[in-house]
Amino acid sequence: MGMSSTGAGNVSEVAVSLEALEPLVTAPETDATFPVEAPFTGDEIGRLPACVSADVEAAFDRAAEAQTDWRDRDVSDRAAVFIRYHDRIIDNREELLDLIQYETGKARRHAYEELLDVAITARYYAYRAESFLETEPRAGALPGMTETTVNYRPVGTVGIISPWNYPLSLSVSDAIPALLAGNAVVLKPDEQTSYTALKAFELLLEAGLPDDLVQIVTGDGPTIGEPLVANADYVCFTGSTETGRAVASQAGRHLTDCSLELGGKNPAIVRADADIDRAAEGLVRGCFTNAGQLCLSIERLYVHEAIYDRFLDAFVAAVESMPLGTDYSYDIEMGSLISGSHLEAVEQYVEDAVAGGATVLTGGSPRPDIGPYFYEPTVLEDVDESMALCAEETFGPVVAVSAYSDDADAIERANDTDYGLNAAVWTDDLDAGRQLAERIDAGTVNVNESYAAAWASLDAPMGGMKDSGVGRRHGEVGLSRYTEAQTVAVQKHLGMTAPPGVPYWLYAGVMSRLLKLQRRVPGLR
Repeated sequence: MGMSSTGAGNVSEVAVSLEALEPLVTAPETDATFPVEAPFTGDEIGRLPACVSADVEAAFDRAAEAQTDWRDRDVSDRAAVFIRYHDRIIDNREELLDLIQYETGKARRHAYEELLDVAITARYYAYRAESFLETEPRAGALPGMTETTVNYRPVGTVGIISPWNYPLSLSVSDAIPALLAGNAVVLKPDEQTSYTALKAFELLLEAGLPDDLVQIVTGDGPTIGEPLVANADYVCFTGSTETGRAVASQAGRHLTDCSLELGGKNPAIVRADADIDRAAEGLVRGCFTNAGQLCLSIERLYVHEAIYDRFLDAFVAAVESMPLGTDYSYDIEMGSLISGSHLEAVEQYVEDAVAGGATVLTGGSPRPDIGPYFYEPTVLEDVDESMALCAEETFGPVVAVSAYSDDADAIERANDTDYGLNAAVWTDDLDAGRQLAERIDAGTVNVNESYAAAWASLDAPMGGMKDSGVGRRHGEVGLSRYTEAQTVAVQKHLGMTAPPGVPYWLYAGVMSRLLKLQRRVPGLR
């Protein structure tokens, strides 16, 4: 298998002062710290404050105070900050990409996807926030007598809990619409990748965001996650389904609204009429982007029996030609897993499957010669329901491939999961592809792409069905979720009951006739 083993984990290659970022953490009550390591080498690269409950409460107090002035600003003034931020993200891209790779061990091309996502999100919402938040006229109770409008008010302070796998994208892209809606934000980034989040918000301050409006608390999830949920006016969480259930339960106890993007066991269907080379190339990206540590990653691959062998030849050859390594260039196609514990988990899934009768077509081994947490991109067949790898999210560079007979068979197998986040269909018949996509129980389905087409369609909502989550990000709903809709109804003439001196029987008769009239006149319905 092709690879690179350059020593790109060298600190001198990362032109970011980590110590300069540490004061951005809200931690007035703690002296304790925790280590952050570089997956490329396994070396400790810094230490950050291990915040406690009192730090979280202090963060919410500061954020709430700053939010009052921010809420009262014109939306256009708030948007101007994010137009500048768009440019700062692009202008500082090399520094950001270095830092993302340093903390996550991912390939640079996959780090660049994060940068693109944040820039596009900033631009999208900055230019649309005013229209999304505009007061809307609505039909009143009685034509000409009731004037009804809907206002969209910020919820207050949004608590965001973001994961380690996309530390720039998933810490900032959910915060942008929350801030544009007039809210403050308290962010808890994953402890393994907090420096990236700190750098992202340092750039936001440079773009003109008011001090204290965003607070960042770092540390252990079980310690500070619960006080964050308890103090937030809205909770946005991205992570595992297991942790998402705990967050939802805590939010429910406080009657706090939340959105949760959780795990996936995402299927792809390759129809008999698909372009085999195109599908193989696209599914290599779909399965192994960020070493499979992507909630949208394809982990189950169903290929029509008529092209199964030809597709496998092309797919396995493409996988085996992928260069792996610790390089800070764009040449590497797959980087490292995040940690030793995650490497062990991925190894265990594969070992259990092989012990149960699965066949390794390529990969299946760790690669300590490249880096301490590297694992080969792995393709398996003969995976069945008795194996944990069949049903549980692997979250690593592993995909199970099997043949199917017809569309009905493919749909039944694709939907045979507790998850419903993302899916893909590969076909030369686009109409058939759309029809097949509509039958898959997933929040996003891509035709002739694995995940990027749906994710990058920022004007459309994105999220999961079934155990893959609650709520949606992106599109108008990605901003409106951070608001409270308020209806204001002004009664201009008469009242909502019988006028003085008019018997109620007469009022009821007149109203009944008016209701029948409204039903018959299209403009009054």
